Amino acid sequence: MSDTASHALLRILHANGVDRVFLVPGESYLGILDALVDFPGIDVVTCRHESGAGYMAVADGRLTGRPGVVLVSRGPGMSNAAIAVHTAQQDAVPLIVIVGQIPRKDLRREAFQEIDYQKMFGDVAKWVFEPTEPDQLAEAAFKAVRIATTGTPGPVVLAIPEDIQQQPTAQPTWRVAPHAPLRPDDDTLARLAQALRRAERPLLIAGGALEHDGGREALRELAQRWQVPVALSFRRHDVFPVTHPLYVGELGLANPAAQIAAFDEADFILALGTRLGDVPTQGYAFPALPRPRQTLAHCYPDPHIVGLNHAADYGLVCSPAELARALAAIAPETMAETTTEAITETSTETITETAPAARLAWARRLRAIQEAHAAWPQRTPADGVDFTAVVRSVARHAPADVAVCLDAGTFAAPVYRHFPFVYPQRLMAPIDGAMGYGVPAAVATALRRGGAKTVCMVGDGGFLMTGNEMITAVDRRLPILFIVSNNHAYASIRIHQERHYPGRVSGTTLTNPDFVALAAAFGLPARRITREAEIEDAVVAGLAAEGPAFIEVSTSLQCVL
Repeated sequence: MSDTASHALLRILHANGVDRVFLVPGESYLGILDALVDFPGIDVVTCRHESGAGYMAVADGRLTGRPGVVLVSRGPGMSNAAIAVHTAQQDAVPLIVIVGQIPRKDLRREAFQEIDYQKMFGDVAKWVFEPTEPDQLAEAAFKAVRIATTGTPGPVVLAIPEDIQQQPTAQPTWRVAPHAPLRPDDDTLARLAQALRRAERPLLIAGGALEHDGGREALRELAQRWQVPVALSFRRHDVFPVTHPLYVGELGLANPAAQIAAFDEADFILALGTRLGDVPTQGYAFPALPRPRQTLAHCYPDPHIVGLNHAADYGLVCSPAELARALAAIAPETMAETTTEAITETSTETITETAPAARLAWARRLRAIQEAHAAWPQRTPADGVDFTAVVRSVARHAPADVAVCLDAGTFAAPVYRHFPFVYPQRLMAPIDGAMGYGVPAAVATALRRGGAKTVCMVGDGGFLMTGNEMITAVDRRLPILFIVSNNHAYASIRIHQERHYPGRVSGTTLTNPDFVALAAAFGLPARRITREAEIEDAVVAGLAAEGPAFIEVSTSLQCVL
C-alpha cells in the first residue's frame, strides 16, 4: 500500500469504522480517489448527484452511529452537497464531508470554483478545516471523527487542496476512544428519583439520542419500572414501541389540541435524549419558555443543549441511556396493581402495571387520546386513491425488521400518525423536513442492513428532486420497495396556500412524467395503483420481491386539502 497523504486520511477513517463512502468524482480530489483503490475494505458507492450522495451519507451515519462520509468536488459539487450538511446538523447525525479544494497557491484569490467553506458552513457545521500541509490530513481525519461523534453529533467539513493529496507522509492508525458515559452523582440521582416518585402525572419525552448504546432497551425498562407514559420527540417513532400501553404519542407537526392540553397537565417532565427543539415543544409552548410550569428534568449529552431554551430544575449533561438505567435500577417495588393490554392490528402486548391509582389513570387517559388519534380512517375520495390505505397495507404486511424511509410531504402524515412501529422496525425520516431525502436514504439503508426489506415512500415532488439513486438499487439488487404518491402537486404548500389564499393556486401544480415507465427504464418491475382494490396485491408483491420494485399510486389531493 502506498503512503501518501490521502492514504493517511483514509487509513484513519478506516481505523475508526468507516467501511463505506458515497461520492461524485471530481478532479479536485483525484489523489483521494486514487488512494481508495488501496482500501478494499471501504465500499465506494458512486452517485449521480451530490445531494443524493450527501443524503446517503446522512442516513448511513444515523444507522451506524459512526460518521457517514461523502466526497465531493469543489464549488458546484460542494454547493450541491450543502443540503446534507444542514440535514446532519438538524438531525444530529455524524457526517464528514470531504471536498477537494483549489491548489494552495490560489487560495483566497477568488479562483475558479473557489469557496471559503469556513464562511459557507461556519454556522452549520461543527467544524470546518482546510489543511495546507500533507502531514495535516491524518490529524484532520482523526479530529473530524471525534468532533462529529461527540456531544451533539453533527457534520464536519474538510476542504483539502488538490496539491497536498499525493505527497508521502506518516501513516498513523489512531482510533478515537469514546468518552466514558456520564451519569448524575448519587445525591442528584436520589433527588431526581424522589421528584419522580412524588409526581402524579409524569411524562417522559424521549428523543433521538436514545437510538444507540442500548438506549431503546434502557428507555423501555425505565418507563415500565416507573410506569411513566412516553411521548416521542419529532419523528423518533422507533425509539419506543408504538404498540406499548405506555406510548402516548409523537410530539410532531399535527398533534390534536386536546392531546397537547392533556400533556400540559403533567406535573413532572423528564426530557430524555431530546434537544427540546421548536417542533416537539409545539413552538416552544410546551413546556413553556423560559421556566416551565412543570418540574423539568432535561438530560442530553451536550452542555450547549441543556438549558439552551428551557430552564430545567434538573439539568443533566450525561448519557440518556445511562440515566435511564440508573433510574430504572432504583424504581420503587411498590408501584401497585393491575394489567393493561395494548391491541393493534399487528400486535397484542400485555404488561403488568404497578402504579399508584392516580398515575395509572393518567397513563390510561393519555393512551386513550393517542389511540383515538391513531385510528385508521375510512375514506373513499373521488379524485384518486387515499394514500392512507396504502400505508395501512404496508403496515399490515411489512416484516418485523422493515425500515421505512420517508421523504418530506403530506403523503408521510399517515405514516407518522398510524404506522405501529416496533423496533427493530426503523423509521428513517429527515428531521429537518428536507425533500429529496427518501430515495437516497433508502438505498443507504438497504446497503447497511443486508437483506432486510426497506420501504421508501416519497411524493411526486420529492421523487424528482433525487430519484436517480434507484439505479444503485438495481445495480446491487437491493430489496427496496419504492412507493411514489402522485397527486400532481406540491401538496404541503398547496395546503398552506388554500388556507391563507383560498382558490388562488400558484406554483404548486406539477406536470409529471410516466413514473412507471421511468422506473421500468431503470430496470425495476413497476406497476400503478389507480383504485383501492389494487392496493393489497401490489403491496404484497412489492414486499415479496427479492430485488427492488416500484409502485406509483394515483393519489387523492382532496384527502390532504
